[in-house]
Amino acid sequence: MQLHNPIGVFDSGVGGTSIWKEIVSLLPNESTVYLADSLHAPYGNKTQEEIKQLCIKNTEKLLALGAKIIVVACNTATTNAISYLRQHYPVPFIGIEPAIKPAALQSTRKSVGILATKGTLNSALFHTTSEKYTQNIKVVEIIGEGLVPLIEQGNLENPALINLLEKYLAPMITAQIDYLVLGCSHYPYLTPLLKKILPKHVTIIDSGEAVARQTEHILNTHLLLAPQTNVANHKLITNGDPEVLEYFIESFRTSGIINPNNLTIKKELF
Repeated sequence: MQLHNPIGVFDSGVGGTSIWKEIVSLLPNESTVYLADSLHAPYGNKTQEEIKQLCIKNTEKLLALGAKIIVVACNTATTNAISYLRQHYPVPFIGIEPAIKPAALQSTRKSVGILATKGTLNSALFHTTSEKYTQNIKVVEIIGEGLVPLIEQGNLENPALINLLEKYLAPMITAQIDYLVLGCSHYPYLTPLLKKILPKHVTIIDSGEAVARQTEHILNTHLLLAPQTNVANHKLITNGDPEVLEYFIESFRTSGIINPNNLTIKKELF
C-alpha cells in the first residue's frame, strides 16, 4: 500500500462530512476520497442485511479508488456491518458509535439523552456499550425519525426540521438531561438548532474529533501515514445532488484549511 494513497470515508449521505472535516483538519497531508451514498439514505430504517450490502458496495468502490484505510462515518453502518467488513477486507476500518461513555461518566445529573437512528439504537453493539457505561444513569433514547432526509435536502432552517427537533427533545428536557449524545454523523449539523432549543446547561457530544484521532493512531500503527511533503487531494463523490454536498462543505472549502484547487466534487452512480 502506497503511503500517499487516500483515506476512504463513506456515509449514507452528506452527514459524514462532519467526520471528514475533522480528519482533514487533523491530518492535512492526507488525501481523501469521500462517498456520499445519498441515493440510499437513510440507512437507519433498513434491515441489517440491506445495510451490510450497502457497506460492501461502498467499501469495494473505495478500494477500487485506492483507499489505504476506510472510515465508516455512519453510526448505523458501523453498528450493523463493521465486524463483517473487518473480516472480509484487507485494509483497516475505523468505525463510529455514539459517545455514550464520556456522557455517562461526566453527567452530574445522572441523566443523558441519545438522539440516534433506529438502526443504531436497535443494534447489538449499541446495547453492549450502553449497558457497560450507563448503570445508575437515566438514559432517554430518541429515534430521530425523518431528520436525515430533511438534512439531506440542505435546508437547516426548514420549519419541519425545527418542529421535529422540538418534539424529540421535549422528553429529554423533561428528564433534565445535562448531556446530549448525537448518534448519527448527520446530526452535528443540527447543533446550532439544538442549542436554541435545549437549556444552556446541556452539553452536546459527537464523535468527530475522537474518530479523527483514532484514524491518525491506526495510520501510525500500520505505518501508513503520508509523508509531510505529500500534497493532499480530496475527492468527494455523491450519487445524490452535488449542490447539497457543496453546501455542507462550502465554509470548510473557504476556511483555508485545504487548498480549494485540490478538492473536487462530482456526481457518480455507485
